[in-house]
Amino acid sequence: MTGQPMLLVDDDEVFRERLASALRQRGQDVVTAPDGEGAMRVAAGGKLAAAVVDLRMPGLSGTELVPRLLKLQPGLRVVVLTGYGSIASAVEAMRLGAHNYVSKPADADDVLAAVTGEARAMPTASGTAAPPPTLARAEWEHIQRILSDTGGNVSETARRLGITRRTLQLKLKKYPPRI
Repeated sequence: MTGQPMLLVDDDEVFRERLASALRQRGQDVVTAPDGEGAMRVAAGGKLAAAVVDLRMPGLSGTELVPRLLKLQPGLRVVVLTGYGSIASAVEAMRLGAHNYVSKPADADDVLAAVTGEARAMPTASGTAAPPPTLARAEWEHIQRILSDTGGNVSETARRLGITRRTLQLKLKKYPPRI
């Protein structure tokens, strides 16, 4: 990458600082911000090589931050990083101008591969394609898509899914199922 720093934006302080440290160990110049407002201040202060942005943060979310960063620095390479990975959120991030998308848990090598555009080979059993998602994972992704469509409105999401609000809240408390 260039001599300009990479911006890392995540509201989880422990994750943000550990990832920044790992990126620095790999020779990257990294500046961090805990939220969208802090990221905008950093971006306004000087040219950046890339930005790695968490999708869900309090205040200015990643989906709001991506277009603002690109307006401020049009050539910026933006990678969206999230623990709420789904096909719908990946499509939304790309539509907003992100260059790549990485699901948590991600390590520094995953992030660097996404920033540089170099695909990392996914390990597969004897060269076969990755297995299809489990039913639990497909359900979780569908819930996330509907939740996104309703702007985060849990009551409206529950109505559209045909389940009670309480049932939806219990499903949302769970971590996303692995593939």
